[in-house]
Amino acid sequence: MPTLSNATLEEELNWLQAEAIVFSASRTEQQVLDTAAAVFVLNQQEIKRSGVTSVPEALRLVPGLQVAKVNANLWAISSRGFNNVAANKLLVMIDGRTVYHPVFSGTLWRTKDVMLEDVERIEVIRGSGAAMWGSNAVNGVINVITKKAEDTQGVLVTAGGGTEEQAFTSLRYGGNLNGNIDYRAYFKYSKHDEMKAISVADGNDDWENFQGGFRIDSELTDKDQVTLQGDIYRGDSGRFQQTAAPIAPTNVAANIGENFSGGNVLGKWTHSISATSGYSLQLYFDQTVDKTSFSSINDAIKTIVRTYDIDFQNHFQLFSWQNVTWGLGVRHIASKVEGA
Repeated sequence: MPTLSNATLEEELNWLQAEAIVFSASRTEQQVLDTAAAVFVLNQQEIKRSGVTSVPEALRLVPGLQVAKVNANLWAISSRGFNNVAANKLLVMIDGRTVYHPVFSGTLWRTKDVMLEDVERIEVIRGSGAAMWGSNAVNGVINVITKKAEDTQGVLVTAGGGTEEQAFTSLRYGGNLNGNIDYRAYFKYSKHDEMKAISVADGNDDWENFQGGFRIDSELTDKDQVTLQGDIYRGDSGRFQQTAAPIAPTNVAANIGENFSGGNVLGKWTHSISATSGYSLQLYFDQTVDKTSFSSINDAIKTIVRTYDIDFQNHFQLFSWQNVTWGLGVRHIASKVEGA
């Protein structure tokens, strides 16, 4: 391998990618060079320099990933084909929290408006990760990993606007308590204009979103770390399309209005036994509420999904050449549809 002093730009980028740290491939942090999977890591510097304003846009930088913008507020993202708005064969996580919507059968990207300045890296596995992460990881895994609270100290304010992305702004503040407790809180707002059809008609797909959250990291001892974080959001969007009326077996042209809201809270405890062994316990609760209204038929459907998840992981070195990772997990999803 050439040294960085005489390497070409492509060789340097490949070298930096091979040296990147990844967790999603084996549930243990290791270099990309040591993994047996097709892994790509998108780091904070690449995200910042690209000028993107959302996670779906950032994923366009990942080779081998199919990213399509269906309208102003809907994205179709997948790997290894089978791309669709309802891409149920791709697992998406944020800090290890699964954001798959079981009723929608995919990921509602407009409700995952992560503050990009807080993202440490985005890990993408192009290929099956089902052995590690379950059935939705048939074609790949996307894991958005945010920074620790100690890396986001002080005040950060960002703002911008334009013709399509009419307004986007975020505010973050981080601090320290008692020397071993770091925290941050943030607020983010975004508003996007509707797209135009070929006929110059309005697409009715404009959308806006309000989101806020926090993260607290604490080192209880030199071997125990605890994280508590959460988010809450609320927004609205829409679209114009032919749709099946819920009160008649016919297709009608409808202006579809969508109001979405939700929140989550995640707690994680990590204990290090040695440099090569340790275990972690993660618990989270997630709720999403989606209300869809059909103007032409004067009806609405409200969907409520609540997810409860417990995950335990243990890893240790069995021999000098073999590491073992095992775990247990329980997930309960309760969904309710009103007005259908």
